[in-house]
Amino acid sequence: MLRTHTCGELNAKDTGKDVTLCGWVARRRDHGKIFFIDIRDRYGWTQVVFIPKESGQAYDLANELRAEFVIKVKGKINKRPGNTINPKLATGEIEVLAKELQILNPSLTPVFEIEERLEVSEDMRLKYRYLDLRRRKVLENFILRSKFNKIIHDFLHENGFTEFETPLLTKSTPEGARDYLVPSRLSLGQFYALPQSPQLFKQILMVAGIEKYYQIAKCFRDEDLRADRQPEFTQLDLEMSFVEEEDIFSLTEQLMQVIIKKVKGVDIKIPFLRLSFDQAQKKYGSDKPDLRKELNSELAFVWITDFPLFKYNQEEKRWESEHHPFTSPCREDLDNLDKSPDKVKARSYDLVLNGSEIASGSIRIHQQELQQRIFEIIGFDSVEAKKRFGFLLEAFQYGAPPHGGIAFGLDRILAILAGEESIREVIAFPKTSAGLCPLTGAPSVVDQEQLKELRLDLRKK
Repeated sequence: MLRTHTCGELNAKDTGKDVTLCGWVARRRDHGKIFFIDIRDRYGWTQVVFIPKESGQAYDLANELRAEFVIKVKGKINKRPGNTINPKLATGEIEVLAKELQILNPSLTPVFEIEERLEVSEDMRLKYRYLDLRRRKVLENFILRSKFNKIIHDFLHENGFTEFETPLLTKSTPEGARDYLVPSRLSLGQFYALPQSPQLFKQILMVAGIEKYYQIAKCFRDEDLRADRQPEFTQLDLEMSFVEEEDIFSLTEQLMQVIIKKVKGVDIKIPFLRLSFDQAQKKYGSDKPDLRKELNSELAFVWITDFPLFKYNQEEKRWESEHHPFTSPCREDLDNLDKSPDKVKARSYDLVLNGSEIASGSIRIHQQELQQRIFEIIGFDSVEAKKRFGFLLEAFQYGAPPHGGIAFGLDRILAILAGEESIREVIAFPKTSAGLCPLTGAPSVVDQEQLKELRLDLRKK
């Protein structure tokens, strides 16, 4: 290691030690012939003092230091005089008397200061995200995200789940949002799609006998963006065999209880309140009610259940799925499938936190005949259903177990836990509201040779 300690761990107990620190120059303060710098890394700050006779050549080199230079400094820990102690810093009782200094890399003058309270436009922050992430408040969201993910992994492994990775290049099965398409060079004229969710693969895993699957998955949807949407986002995806709604509710509530306790130090009560879709609409005019005031609670969870299975598309004059076509209808409504689709309730459920939907799931269809009936109601004849979902229908013929699951929008949950209004604050390299990446300039034009290899041509407007 280039250093013996981080910039956030030294204190009065280390007085007299010889140490080596590495980091960025945060501030420089001149006091006549003596001057100070604050050196910063991701763990904290330490004050370094340069004195002409005692610091030797390090003193002369330190005159070149500017904000955000990357340096390595060796020196001895001294206690600060009582009137100079900074109680706001973990290292505020000590300073390093510099003996040696090495500039590991200089820096241009930053386009904005690395200050917590400084207001910077979002476009500027995202274009220079590597500078923005040096700010402690910004970084803390990603330390939270890392801790959050570890809690999830630990909890699910303790509960017998197996983690799987599913493909990012898959078949286009548009149902809901638009797919992002990827042209294939080896199969000219054909396209992969980036997955809107791992839905079909996790159902295939249930057919395979996995029983308890999970994945922290990247998903992609080509849709108009808002504060709680991104073209690529992360979800926690769960699926279980031989379960009913109560099993999924119980597991989810236990997971949320553990997360909130370990992240916020707050005990939440379970089970959560439940409202049917009709009850929520009648009382609150929304299927995403914010019940914090009503429940007198800070993190207010509520299950919304019994959604309609279908909704009618007036423009296209056809029925379509309220959630997705793999959701099982309520058993007591099976007789209404053909004659009164509007009366059929779904075995689906959403979890709402503080007025935001953070998870959605359902008990799935596991019988080929019923799945085929649902496809027909939403306008897919046997030929179209086979074209889009033939691999799933075929798999259902080989002993598919009853199964169900749920998917959590991790970015939304993290934004709520971090007290942020936009999910962009908890995504390391987010897109703007226009779907652009200011850092890399994506999306961008590709050269003609790449298009030629794919047998693609761009039409002029």
